[in-house]
Amino acid sequence: MSTKAQAEETRTYGGWRRARPLGMFGLGFGQTMVVLAAMTVALITVSVSLTALAVVGPVCLIVIVGNVAQWDGVSLAQALVQHFRWVAGSGRGRTSFRGGVMSAKEHAWQLPGVLAPTVLLSVDDGHGGTYGVVWHRRLRTMTVTLRCAAQSTWLADPEAATAWVSNWGGWLAGLGHVPIVRWVAVTVDTALDSGTRLADYITGRLAPDGPAAAVRVIQQLIAAAPQAAADVQTTVSITFEPAASPARPKTVPDCLAEVDRALPGLQDALAGCGLTVLGRATAAQIAGIVRHAFDPTSRGEVTRLLSAAPDAAAELLDWSNAGPVAAEEHTDRYEHDGATSVTWAWHEAPRQPVTHHVLARLLAPGEQPKRVTLLYRPMTAGQAAGEVERQVNAAQFRSAYRRARKLDPTARDIADHEQAAQAAREEALGAGVGLISLWVTTTVLDPAGLGRAVADVESRAETCKVRLRRLWRSQAAGFAVTLPAGICPPVLAQQWPN
Repeated sequence: MSTKAQAEETRTYGGWRRARPLGMFGLGFGQTMVVLAAMTVALITVSVSLTALAVVGPVCLIVIVGNVAQWDGVSLAQALVQHFRWVAGSGRGRTSFRGGVMSAKEHAWQLPGVLAPTVLLSVDDGHGGTYGVVWHRRLRTMTVTLRCAAQSTWLADPEAATAWVSNWGGWLAGLGHVPIVRWVAVTVDTALDSGTRLADYITGRLAPDGPAAAVRVIQQLIAAAPQAAADVQTTVSITFEPAASPARPKTVPDCLAEVDRALPGLQDALAGCGLTVLGRATAAQIAGIVRHAFDPTSRGEVTRLLSAAPDAAAELLDWSNAGPVAAEEHTDRYEHDGATSVTWAWHEAPRQPVTHHVLARLLAPGEQPKRVTLLYRPMTAGQAAGEVERQVNAAQFRSAYRRARKLDPTARDIADHEQAAQAAREEALGAGVGLISLWVTTTVLDPAGLGRAVADVESRAETCKVRLRRLWRSQAAGFAVTLPAGICPPVLAQQWPN
């Protein structure tokens, strides 16, 4: 087959675009109103008194420059506000955490930062087992985590991969018809494994009275197995808002009943999306994931405890000891239990259509532990129609504004208008619309290796045709987003696919 024919058969996907509000100079509606108000005040002051302009003019100029001047998509005013909030929070000690026996405070055993309002519940699944639910008391949400095994798209037939992507798109679109689903997080957690997990698993299951020849063969296979491997854990965390249900549950048991009614259908539908659902994560398994995220050295011990002694794990792993003993947030990193983490957020999606394995390199294991979380918030049919209409109106406004100023449209503006119109057409035909974002956290035990780990993640993202922005002064919150606790930042996403 020729190269041209192969290229024609390669299926590509796209449809992402950055949500751009209605406003001038690339500003939002509110910022545009502030700039226009400052300009109006300056003009009125000129007509009244030049002396007053000397006082009012600099203030208006600062307001205008603070909103118009931008760096990497963030206005100068927003950057200054964030900086002052960081300075104020640091001065009050809000960037430091001491837990457990190191602190005598009332909330010493809570998790740090945005994880503090969460409670881990163990719920009966109705089949003789239990599963964990993270209850966020402030947001009134409940998150269930599904343990999954993803099938490799590199080894699958192109037709199968196409079907998986199509089913996944249908699954996401269907979330708009489940009113209590708030958002979904897909997390791929990777770390290097010492290679002893296979030996521990098999050795603990050898029959002591088994045939000697068979035992020797198994021992030889263990000895010949690779001593360096990767531990990959894939989870799908579904966050529910029971209060959005027509039943309007009031108590926690009633809320859990609403979650239990909606969960089976969503769980079963994932089977056609290239995922094998291994089951719902128990409370101990969720606590274990959080525990080894804060303390990577405990990963092997936690894994062995969960596999060899699940009853003991249920007693030893709970929410009170899942968090760090000590943590310190810096402007560019997050230090916790002898480890250092750096988190990025998705700043720009691929502008061009991409293949189904575009994120494969970013998700692949590296030298350091890493978590990649794709966060998706669905919109209902009514919300989707209103959102695409706003985006089309905003694109038309920018086009009309440039024509009024007799400016030639840029290639980006033309492409943005076409994408907005295309999204509106596809939404009218039944496609789902949602907000989407990507979060990446890498962790090192030796601070000297942090630069190398950061360079590795950023180079992988560049290969995947995505732009990541380091979360300056928001490292603790970004770290929490990549955990299976249902934490969602105030601004969920700045991208939305059709």
